[in-house]
Amino acid sequence: MGYIIVSVVSGILFAVLDGVINANPLAQRLYEVYRPLARTSINPLAGMVIDLVYGFIMAAVFLLLYTSLPGETGLVKGVSFAFLVWFFRVVMYAASQWVMFNVPVEALLYSLVTGLGEMLILGMLYGLTLKPAI
Repeated sequence: MGYIIVSVVSGILFAVLDGVINANPLAQRLYEVYRPLARTSINPLAGMVIDLVYGFIMAAVFLLLYTSLPGETGLVKGVSFAFLVWFFRVVMYAASQWVMFNVPVEALLYSLVTGLGEMLILGMLYGLTLKPAI
């Protein structure tokens, strides 16, 4: 599949997964601590544009790192990429939240687990569909 198609698909997937992860009743209960800071409404167009940009950037970074990622197959490289992104995107965020704010551990664990799932889905998509032109 081409880079542009995969980037658009991954951007849409980002948006859908973020919605599922953050708008479900369990997340709403766990993230209650953020309610005083949270917006009362969201801008879906801005969110979609941001997630599409993320899709393009993530796909490009995957392609740039492809030969350096561990694994012999695209799928394994995708999973390796997912763990790398999960660490820099989710684990570091959760650790910062834990250090700086009084956030319930359950909310942080939820973020870690769902973030890993999201990154694995995206990483597998990249690994199964993208390969640098050599």
